[in-house]
Amino acid sequence: MFFQHIYENGLAQASYFVGCQATGDAIVIDPRRDIDEYLEIADRKNFKIIKIVETHIHADFLSGSRELAAATGAEILVSDEGGEEWQYQFEHTGLRDGDIFKVGNLKFETLHTPGHTPEHISFLLTDTAASEKPIMIFTGDFVFVGDIGRPDLLEKAAGYKDTMEEGARDMFQSLKKFKALDDYIQVWPAHGAGSACGKALGAVPSSTVGYEKMVNWAFNIDDEEEFVQTLLDGQPEPPKYFAMMKKLNKEGPAVLGGLPHPARLTLTQFEKAINENITLVDSRDKLSFAGGHVPGSLNIQDTPSFSTWSGWILDYENNFILIAPEHRIEDLTKALIRIGLDNVYGYLPDIDVWRNAGNELEVLKQMTVCDLHDNQSSGEQIILDVRGISEYQESHIEGAVNIHVGYLKDNLEKLPKDKEIVIHCMTGIRSSLAASILKGEGFTNVTNLTGGFVQWEQRGFEVLKNQKEELLAE
Repeated sequence: MFFQHIYENGLAQASYFVGCQATGDAIVIDPRRDIDEYLEIADRKNFKIIKIVETHIHADFLSGSRELAAATGAEILVSDEGGEEWQYQFEHTGLRDGDIFKVGNLKFETLHTPGHTPEHISFLLTDTAASEKPIMIFTGDFVFVGDIGRPDLLEKAAGYKDTMEEGARDMFQSLKKFKALDDYIQVWPAHGAGSACGKALGAVPSSTVGYEKMVNWAFNIDDEEEFVQTLLDGQPEPPKYFAMMKKLNKEGPAVLGGLPHPARLTLTQFEKAINENITLVDSRDKLSFAGGHVPGSLNIQDTPSFSTWSGWILDYENNFILIAPEHRIEDLTKALIRIGLDNVYGYLPDIDVWRNAGNELEVLKQMTVCDLHDNQSSGEQIILDVRGISEYQESHIEGAVNIHVGYLKDNLEKLPKDKEIVIHCMTGIRSSLAASILKGEGFTNVTNLTGGFVQWEQRGFEVLKNQKEELLAE
């Protein structure tokens, strides 16, 4: 048996390439949309991809199943469980609980494991050439390393009312199937640390059934009511784009036929785009952006979180322009298509071209934590904390108001335009984005807190801890 774990750090997403070396047949589990790595593995190891499977209708990334099937002719197998509302709407072979299929000598048994979503399935793998006993389970967003899938996304992100408690109870029952498995079976989930599909995912890529039964919190609560409450409590804010991913993955993502190549814009084309109010995405680091940027541009920095923040902020219906160096365009394009943001109008590699044509750059004011501390009692500033609600509740600066950066545009009326707004997050990545959003919405007196909350705490300045206060925005 050939096995390869393929991990994408930006979305903390795992997919799997599994092949039968006796027959040369292979399967890909939960592929992402840029499929070049799967094709390269198949070519290098002399495999033919004959099947593609998904564990569920994903919310955090756009599936590459249709893309990979178009390139290879492989059969797509996905869940037919969960009821009418949760049926895939593109051509596929349906799978139900107990269904078995083979890839060469590799046997896959389908387990219906609802909770994260109603249609969720997992795959129990047996290498029949080696043993009659299963060796691995691919758990998707069912069981992670140290955590389990969250059941609240359908309600919070996709708008399906009164589904999260039902999902939590389904999860409680599904875990009984997992507990019945042999302890030695390897566990390979669809996500790792940093994913928004759970609240405490482990950083190691895999585990075993036995280890999870010992250390995973979900297997140490026997009371269903306590389990439901614990599972639902403290889940992070789901990115806004999750609703779009659910829709597109259910209907079937458009097949691109290859990686798009955005056009490099001339100065004339760039100026024309600005005049047409096309969104500008400046991917430079926060300090470069603060030192000078094209007015109105959004600072979505080129970090592992680029996909996530693009999904939070950008409109799927409108074009946008990337400001990024030439050598980063391909990787940023991949990051965007992984969440279905295909409408890149073009890119500008260097804003000096625009500045040298006589255009003025805008700067973002900065404030040190010492200056903020010295002026904290003056009442001249509004301290805006753009971290998540749970982060704020755990520890925050006294007097700071909390609006998650992803919800900022929905809460502009709650912020005054006649006072300086000092924005912070943990280190400055989210606050720089928030500042660029406010400046683009007409707030002129905006300042970014250098070093953020981390620097504030390191200086020993007072914070309020474990406060369950009423927040500006939910």
